[in-house]
Amino acid sequence: MLLELDNISKYYDSPENKNPDYILDNIDLMVRSGDSLAIVGPSGSGKSTLLNIIGALDRPSSGKVLLDGKDITQLDNNQLAEIRNREIGFIFQLHHLLPQCTTLENVLIPTIVNKNHSHKNELESYAKALLERVGLAERISYRPGQLSGGERQRVAVVRALINRPKLLLADEPTGSLDHANSISLIQLLIDLNISDGITLIVVTHSQEIASRMSRIYQLTDGKLIEKGNHK
Repeated sequence: MLLELDNISKYYDSPENKNPDYILDNIDLMVRSGDSLAIVGPSGSGKSTLLNIIGALDRPSSGKVLLDGKDITQLDNNQLAEIRNREIGFIFQLHHLLPQCTTLENVLIPTIVNKNHSHKNELESYAKALLERVGLAERISYRPGQLSGGERQRVAVVRALINRPKLLLADEPTGSLDHANSISLIQLLIDLNISDGITLIVVTHSQEIASRMSRIYQLTDGKLIEKGNHK
């Protein structure tokens, strides 16, 4: 079991009444290594909040998040930063590439904190291999402004993979792309999930994208309910 959510709640105190405002309400979830799953739900339902808690970007109000059996809710901020950098890859709706950096430099940004500089050449070779794999071998010296939207998002995918994470989290990764590029990007994520065994969790409003995952969960009124299982 790679990931386990145990009674996760997220709420904010409401000044208008004595009852807290629940975004997530006692959510349980178990994810095995190599799974692919989608989380769907209406805007404002808490999908991104849930993903941020899974990815150690936010803390729950109560409950546990177990990653490889370790309760990451008990870790301090420095420990969480190390978990995020080494074990979790993030892909967002906006690529967040640095405009002044080349494609290769953007991909290597997550490796900067690695104090072992002896691996620099190995990391660069791995980055180039990943970029070739996603069809960007000829774009390694390009800057984001010289790339198409689909190409920029593929760079963001490679950046998320550079530290060989166990868990890949994608928050509306196709939100800024047209339909063709959206399907191409999702197929890339699925291929990585299958070929490399990377565990994949995608937050999406698209039922078409969700249907390509092995499991589908609906988040509504703070509750997470499994809606489909294709494996």
